[in-house]
Amino acid sequence: MPQRAQQIWLVRHAETAWSRDGRHTGRTDIELTPEGAAKADALRARLAGESFALVLASPLKRAMETARRCGFGNVVKPDDNLLEWNYGDYEGFTSAQIAQSHPGWDLWSDGCPGGESITAVAARAQAITAKCLATAGNVLLFSHGHMGRMLLVSWLQLPPARGRSFGMKAGSISVFGWEHSNRVVWQWDSVDVLEGH
Repeated sequence: MPQRAQQIWLVRHAETAWSRDGRHTGRTDIELTPEGAAKADALRARLAGESFALVLASPLKRAMETARRCGFGNVVKPDDNLLEWNYGDYEGFTSAQIAQSHPGWDLWSDGCPGGESITAVAARAQAITAKCLATAGNVLLFSHGHMGRMLLVSWLQLPPARGRSFGMKAGSISVFGWEHSNRVVWQWDSVDVLEGH
């Protein structure tokens, strides 16, 4: 089947002031920092040799700008399913600040008051996975930290809460794909060029 040679490339948007400071950034439409813009520019060379049948991005500025700086501004399509987790009442707060008022809170089991449940975020990730599987050719996604982790567990068909086990740095590249008929991860949370697969 053609999809067995398919690869899904996932780029987490480059640095913003809030990602740098560990603040939960869901739907706040924040710009890249100058450092983030430079990192996105540097990713361009790492993606230039690849061919993609479909390029999708979260419609938020930080993801769309990363896509543009990576050289895909003329082909990228915004997709609301790639939006970051809606953190609701916790938007803009660090985990330490949230713990002061809600000890023991865990995003992956508790979700966010006034925001999204883990089930809702997982459903969006599954919709993106289905769109990837329906595409003949490689797919490039520009998304966010927690959503990227949810995309990983969706691809691997793991329980949504397993996303807590995978860190994801701003401006990183991950690659999913196939080994024989098994869904696999070829590269995770890296800026290295994928080689040999």
